[in-house]
Amino acid sequence: MSLHADTVSTLGAWRPADRTQESLRQAYLGFLAAREDACQRACEPGHITASALVLNATADQTLLTLHPRVGRWLQLGGHCEPSDTTLAAAALREATEESGIQGLRIEPVPIHLDVHPITCSLGKPTRHYDVRFLVRAPVNARPHRSAESVDLQWWPLDNMPSNVDDLHPMIQAALTHLR
Repeated sequence: MSLHADTVSTLGAWRPADRTQESLRQAYLGFLAAREDACQRACEPGHITASALVLNATADQTLLTLHPRVGRWLQLGGHCEPSDTTLAAAALREATEESGIQGLRIEPVPIHLDVHPITCSLGKPTRHYDVRFLVRAPVNARPHRSAESVDLQWWPLDNMPSNVDDLHPMIQAALTHLR
């Protein structure tokens, strides 16, 4: 199965808890139906990206990266690569590369969707159709910052940095998923 087919299958089977996320899910499926290249970075109108909300073993902290281009604390994630065969595997690969943590475990069902405008590596304005997954770190996991980050640190869920308001719905979706 191709990454495109897996993305259609993953989003087709997922049933989000709220109407806004369901509306986004339907929009993603429409975009995927219209664009065979929707999972490729070269798709100029926009492309699917895969990210991971990494929680520690006790689910009271999340690992965030200070993104060099955006200048904000974000969840780990990024572009799908030609070698990715599933969307969940792309999110797990990104989380492992950006955190340096071995033994991460991913929930294969998305927890949240977000579309955001960005000028990424193409140098042109585009959109990221981000599919977000919950990833759990092993006990006592120690991250190692990659070259893709200015900083990388664990943040208590009840004491996040001030500029992460847009991450709260994803965090809430992850905690609901854990219950």
